[in-house]
Amino acid sequence: MCGAELKPLPEGVQRVTRVLQDKGHPHAPVMLSDAARTAQQAADALGIQLGQIAKSIIFKRKPDAAAVLVITSGDRRVDEKKVQALVCVDGQKLGRADADFVKASTGFSIGGVSPVGHVNTPVTLIDRDLLRFDEIWAAAGHPHGVFRLHPDDLQHLTGAPVVDVAAQEAP
Repeated sequence: MCGAELKPLPEGVQRVTRVLQDKGHPHAPVMLSDAARTAQQAADALGIQLGQIAKSIIFKRKPDAAAVLVITSGDRRVDEKKVQALVCVDGQKLGRADADFVKASTGFSIGGVSPVGHVNTPVTLIDRDLLRFDEIWAAAGHPHGVFRLHPDDLQHLTGAPVVDVAAQEAP
């Protein structure tokens, strides 16, 4: 070797890579030189529109403490009431998930939550606004890791339904 050591991929990226390979996904994760903890940082690093970032947002369903993953476009906000109506029954409520809950339930840290490769399978929803694009990018289990896909690939990779969970924009 010429002094440069090969670094193994972070454990979360390895999990995502295995899922993508097992499902026959054609695009492997890539590691960015700078962290992309936000959708805007990821879009800037990739030179794409903010909406092309498939951001993964974790909510906590009460009282069963189930993780609820909402995959939405980077330029949209999630309407929690819409999500609650889709995933909660018998008066259950939906709440925000803190960093400890996200890490424990997904195996990923905030800023690197992937749509796939979770340590515990979450209840998952895909926002239909992602279908506006031919190509999107999602986190790959680490703040520096991302992978390319078509919005339709999300259904194949996660088995989740495509629904309307975006908040209405102010006129």
